[in-house]
Amino acid sequence: MPVEVKDVPEAKRYEARQGGESELAGIAEYIRTAELIAFVHTEVPPKYEGKGVGAALARASLDEARAANLRVLAICPFYTGWIARHPEYQDLLYQSRSKVTD
Repeated sequence: MPVEVKDVPEAKRYEARQGGESELAGIAEYIRTAELIAFVHTEVPPKYEGKGVGAALARASLDEARAANLRVLAICPFYTGWIARHPEYQDLLYQSRSKVTD
């Protein structure tokens, strides 16, 4: 069954639903600035685990981050692990540009 993912900016999260159902199959909460999106929490109810909901949330949200030219800060352990397993998204990761001076 296909997973549909939608950004809901007023709730500061991506929402996933399976096959047009009204029930949420998962969420990915974020904090967004003009240059950065930080994924802080992902939740998939047990009923939907193992059905690709988390992967659909990650892929759709990261594709949108790329299209918006945003850096990604993966605070959520799910996003950290998912990006580590998908090197095609690692270029999105935020890298601190500050330098320590003596």
